[in-house]
Amino acid sequence: MVAGDLAVTAERVSKTFRLPHERTHTLKERVLHPRRRSGTEQFQVLQDVSFEVASGEFFGIVGRNGSGKSTLLKCLAGIYGVDSGEIRVAGRLSPFIELGVGFNPDLTARENVVINAVMLGLSPAEARRSFDEVIAFAELEEFVDLKLKNYSSGMHVRLAFAVMVQVDADVLLIDEVLAVGDVAFQQKCYDEFERMQNEGRTILFVTHAMPLVERFCHRAMLLERGKMISLGEPGEVTRLYNEVNFGRGQQVMAAAEAGQVPAAAPVEVVDVWFESPDGSRIETAVQGADARLLVEIQANAEVDDPIVSLELQNEADIRVFATNTNWLERATGRLRAGERARFSVSLALSFAPGRYSPIASVLRPGAGIGEILDRSANFPAIVLERGERVGGGLLDPPHEVEFEKLGAAQESRR
Repeated sequence: MVAGDLAVTAERVSKTFRLPHERTHTLKERVLHPRRRSGTEQFQVLQDVSFEVASGEFFGIVGRNGSGKSTLLKCLAGIYGVDSGEIRVAGRLSPFIELGVGFNPDLTARENVVINAVMLGLSPAEARRSFDEVIAFAELEEFVDLKLKNYSSGMHVRLAFAVMVQVDADVLLIDEVLAVGDVAFQQKCYDEFERMQNEGRTILFVTHAMPLVERFCHRAMLLERGKMISLGEPGEVTRLYNEVNFGRGQQVMAAAEAGQVPAAAPVEVVDVWFESPDGSRIETAVQGADARLLVEIQANAEVDDPIVSLELQNEADIRVFATNTNWLERATGRLRAGERARFSVSLALSFAPGRYSPIASVLRPGAGIGEILDRSANFPAIVLERGERVGGGLLDPPHEVEFEKLGAAQESRR
């Protein structure tokens, strides 16, 4: 990678916020307590963060809440100044830190689209020319003259994202914009991401959704407590992200501070997938279809009786199904280093239409649920398409219904 190929460069970027211990809100408080002094505490959000993003690269930034991801994006956008270090951006930059910033709820969608597009860098003529395309993408043709304060949250998000993708910028900073919306609209967003990739846009993408990191990103970076602890191949970064979140955070941080690669978990999840009854891998199915959910694990050290857990989460991050190897009539036994094992669950996919993500965990037996050795949500989801009968609930299990006429109602007797 030569200097001319770089779109974004950050060198030893640090940012500190000062947090007051006590705030004085009114003039009366100042008069009544003139000697009161408010101390402050320094909170370092970013510490010596350095990375480079090549032109045309899709770069993921991940980390737990409070790790400094959004602050880093705001520093890159120029919203926050940095305390030390240097940031360089080549080309026109558009930040999408929060969808819909600048929308006026008392104006119609028609008026907001033009105003917001101009705020994001389009000329008024370009904004008006793109209006029909924006409304068609958002699927809001029937509501263009409705004030935004009467929009649902989903309609608001669709409109904001539709405006966003019209901006012709070289570098885009995107923060968690795909965490909302229904399945069909999310797929349109994914298609737009692929289009922008094909056009050679440079995208820095903050997210908690590890499957999206593995699907779209060329490289990714993991932040923890303001420090960069991993930068590289998306699969490795997402694995470390899950370890930081589920039980090995201190080991990962200690290794990073020592400049070492964290040791692999004693047992790790290596694959999770759905199968049709004929044994073919599937990512779509009709609501109510029979399927198998399988997880494959690998031991990196000798482990006795590991517990394997499987969960399904819907788009609202609600766990709709969970099971584990404790349902077996026997323990799982000893796994030796290098040995693999597979746990499978056969079930009818009797859930509401939508996207369902599998989450697999491996635990060491112990008090309560035991110690989490590995946990991963980085595997393909399954999309359930609408079946012949839809009840409208979160679950739609097989059921029979009856209806019978009872004749004329008789007047009750005293």
